[in-house]
This record gives sequence, C-alpha cells and structure tokens, in this order.
Amino acid sequence: MAPDQAIASPFPASEDFTALSSRAVAIAGGFGQDVVMTKMHAMVVPQAGGKFRLEERDIPQPGPQEVRIRVQACGVCHSDTAIVEGHMPGLTYPRVPGHEVIGVIEALGAEVHGWKPGERVGVGWFSGACGYCGHCRRGDNFACENVSGATGITRDGGYATHMLALASALAHVPDSLDSVESAPLLCAGITTFNAIRNSGAMPGDVVAIHGVGGLGHLGIQFAARQGFRTVAINRGRDKEALSLSLGAHYYIDSAAGDPAAALQALGGAKAIIATVTNAAAMQSIAGGLGTNGTMMVIGVVGALTVDSLDLLRKRAAVKGWYSGTAADSEDTLSFSREYGVTSMNEIFPLEEAQAAYDRMKSGKARFRVVLKVGT
Repeated sequence: MAPDQAIASPFPASEDFTALSSRAVAIAGGFGQDVVMTKMHAMVVPQAGGKFRLEERDIPQPGPQEVRIRVQACGVCHSDTAIVEGHMPGLTYPRVPGHEVIGVIEALGAEVHGWKPGERVGVGWFSGACGYCGHCRRGDNFACENVSGATGITRDGGYATHMLALASALAHVPDSLDSVESAPLLCAGITTFNAIRNSGAMPGDVVAIHGVGGLGHLGIQFAARQGFRTVAINRGRDKEALSLSLGAHYYIDSAAGDPAAALQALGGAKAIIATVTNAAAMQSIAGGLGTNGTMMVIGVVGALTVDSLDLLRKRAAVKGWYSGTAADSEDTLSFSREYGVTSMNEIFPLEEAQAAYDRMKSGKARFRVVLKVGT
C-alpha cells in the first residue's frame, strides 16, 4: 500500500485500532455485561531474519520505576535492522522493535515520581539509567553501569499499541508537536541535534552535513538554525534544491569532485556530521576538516580508516556520538518546536509494519517512515 493513502479500517467506525486492542464486549454469565479485556496488539519479530507478525498479547503491568505507555506513533529507524536481522549480540526473540516512540502514560508502577497518567511522553534509544552509579553521578547517564541496552532491543519497543518504559527514559513532549510527525525526532532528531551541539563548533563556523537522508535532512535544519555556515554534501545534484530550501548555505556534489577539497575551499569544516552508512564515502570526507575540526560519526559503517598525519597536523579528531538521554530528547523536541524543525515522513498503519520496514530499508523513503498506532 502506498504511504499516506487513506486506509479502510476493518473495525467499526466508532472504534479505533488501539481502543479495540484494549477493550472488548463479552457476554458474562448471560447478563451482557461489559468486560474489560487486557489485550494489546504488537508487531513482533519472531526470530533473526523473520518477517513481522501481528500478535495479540496481554497488556503488561508496569513494574517498579516503570510506566505503561499507550503508543500513538513509532518511527521505523535503520537501526531496527539490527533486531530484525539479528546483528546485535545477546538478542532474544520474539522481540518488538521501535525506539522513536510518542504516546500517553496509561499506568504507573511503584516508585514512579514526577509523572502522571495522561501525560504525553517520548522514548528514544536510551532505555533509562539508575542515577547513582559512577557514570550517572558524573553526568554520563547514557553509559549507566546498571541499566544497559536500548529500547526495542533489550526490551520491547513501540511497534505495538502498548509498551513499558523506565520512568528515567521518558521525555516530555510539547503539546504543540504532532505525535506522528514528530516521532522521528526521538532518534534521527536527537542524534543529529546532539552531535552538532557537542561538536565544538561555534556560530558562524562551517558545519558540514554529510548525507542528505533520514538523518541529514534534519541535520541541515538543526545546523542552519543554530547559526552555522551549513554545507550539505551528497552524491549527485538531485537533493541540492531541497538542501538549500532546508537551510543549507552551500551544496557539494561528492560525485563531481573531491568533497574534502571542496570543504577546504570554504576554509575547512569545524564539524562534519557524518550520517552516511558507507565507509568509503565517510573516509573521503575526513580530509575536509579544518584546524581543530571534528568529524562526528553517527552513521554505522564498521571499520573506518583515516589519515592520522592529517589529523595530527590539524589537531583534528574523529569521534563517535551516542544518540542522547531523555533530557537530550526534551531539548531536541523543544528546539524543534521553537525553530520549526520538521521531519519529512511517510506514514503507515501499525499492521503494515512489514511494508513500512521494507520501505525504510529500500532507501527510497523521503525521508523517515513512521507507524501511526493510535490517538
């Protein structure tokens, strides 16, 4: 089915998919009483390399420090291939992917403070933190020694009508942001926003966004709105007009010449946000760093080779960057609301998760794919 196409629901018009997932009418003891059923729907990966299947499950009860979320939308991220294809060590199946989640708190577990049912929240890759280990005490909650893993990988995620999350993983979602349109900001958004603001670049510096895709189209917007001389780099010229419309000041066609030399002609990049998933392409751009420049690697390419002499003479660096914590998600959402950063999405219903995943993996989506789950 084509994205954004109107979908004929198999359910009665008065009910939506989420409502029917958690409520049913039964004849109890012959009295025709309404009986609350504790069922939900989830799109499940049964084993590594398996196809998604729709399962009806019991709605889970939140444990200590957990909340239950009624999911409204969940982005389909390229990182989900790690679960579907079994690339992450220690995976257990069946598993429900999804780490770009926006929904509403439905129930609180014990020891949850500061949250209440009915609040709209977001959950990203970050699955929570203890708050008291050595890393947490030093502000590195992402590297918590007691809570490890990621949403949708070590615990079930948002390809479902309901999910559980640790309260420490929750981000407040501004009321004015649409759940479906904003879900990708919980991974693609926070990753690019956070990498840019931690790159060491200052307003007026050259910041290059390498790759104009699901991450890059957001990175261009974030960089331009933070006051950087923003350079979009992509193979071919088909995304030039779009890049300029999103706020890029310059566009470099990496197929037309040496992209590193083109960056040097602009004075060298203070930061390169490397979003591509091709090691050779990433290596070709590293020479475009200027003095004290940093290439922030957020695309997964495996082994990467760089010229150490080039780094030494410029005092430059190549640095990997983790997505971010719940607080970083809140900053991303707030900045996006204030400065009009928007994700370009293709929307699918939850029950078409396989088609949505295939569309994402094809590389043809412009630019993010989102599952619309409930209201």
